[in-house]
Amino acid sequence: MADGGSRRFDGLTTEQKRALAEKMLREKQTRSRMAAPASFIFPPEFAQLRDYFRFDGFKGVADLFFQICDGLNAAHAEIDGRRYLNFCSYNYLGMSGDPAVSAAAKEAIDRYGTSVSASRLVSGERPLHRQLERAIADWVRAEDALLFVGGFSTNENAIGHLMGAGDLVVYDSLIHASIQQGAKLARATVAPFPHNNPEALDKILQRRRGDARHALVVIEGVYSMDGDIPDLPRFIEIAKRHNALLMVDEAHSMGVLGATGRGIGEHFGISPGDVDLWMGTLSKSFASCGGYIAGRADVVEYLRLTAPGFVYSVGLSPPDTAAALAALEQLKAEPERVSTLQARARLFIERARAAGLDTGPSHGSAVVPIMIGSSVKSVLLSRALMERGILALPIIYPAVPENTARLRFFISSTHGVDEIEQAVAATGECLARL
Repeated sequence: MADGGSRRFDGLTTEQKRALAEKMLREKQTRSRMAAPASFIFPPEFAQLRDYFRFDGFKGVADLFFQICDGLNAAHAEIDGRRYLNFCSYNYLGMSGDPAVSAAAKEAIDRYGTSVSASRLVSGERPLHRQLERAIADWVRAEDALLFVGGFSTNENAIGHLMGAGDLVVYDSLIHASIQQGAKLARATVAPFPHNNPEALDKILQRRRGDARHALVVIEGVYSMDGDIPDLPRFIEIAKRHNALLMVDEAHSMGVLGATGRGIGEHFGISPGDVDLWMGTLSKSFASCGGYIAGRADVVEYLRLTAPGFVYSVGLSPPDTAAALAALEQLKAEPERVSTLQARARLFIERARAAGLDTGPSHGSAVVPIMIGSSVKSVLLSRALMERGILALPIIYPAVPENTARLRFFISSTHGVDEIEQAVAATGECLARL
């Protein structure tokens, strides 16, 4: 230390010297921060995740994800000029790419342009919006429905705006991240319950319902990681007994479950009014983008007039709105798409189980996991299938616990019987070689 710096410590006690040294260190750190350009500080876990997506070696997944596909994302996909049998698309009913759906989107562009260019509250409202909302409400047998521009933001806005401090949000432990985010925004008390365990939910509500102003229970119609279906009648009974609201996310069950594709309510034959909030996405069976909330007219009106993600957001684009409306009309006219999808999904599970493959708890849905366990082994299996012209991506740690890594297959009504059998046989053969 220079003489001037040394003299600053002359005549000080040990404690005073320590305090002065700490002050000088803080000043130096402050000057260093002020001199450096502003930047974000990323969490340490990001470094590991970034390595996953940059390393093409044994453990990396950079060669599997963010593939640039050409053409439709349907039963087949094209990458770098090669055609693949595709199980990574949730175009469950083949509506994306359907000529009638595409024609409706093109006509909407010709009439309304590619964007409504404003919030619907201001000048963005178009006849198509109300037509689709009325069609969805009628389809799920609710009083009214409201469109949002994203499926994720639909859950964020509905839960984050309807619930608040002093409320209780109880959701399945495997619920989608958008619902968890909505509960955080609401600043409500959050209590997850073990997956598909209504008895555990019952106990939580017994303990905590009395302390909450409102209580909301949230489940999914089909869980997208495991492809399993909750016991909806049992959850309805518990919610009613505890005077709790019930919300069902039908992202992966709408168009998939039920004789005509009306979702989990039709699947179980329950009264639609027994569920307070029906949520769904437009990006899967309805070949578009966005989401909706359907339910009581007063709840929908409240969201329409006050939900920030609706009031302060641009309205759903004309081609997206028209595509979803046309897809819904196609679904009404061609319910055999649903029965074909359900038959293909049953065939996949039957063949997979016969081949000794573990399909986990999947049943009755279009999502079928092949449980592997090891993340590394799942990545290797996905690569091996890709070499054979089959796309099925791994779900690995940290998305799921390390010992539950799997490949996830999305089944479509446009997959042929021979293609299902080819995929199952190839999966069994490649897994046996690992």
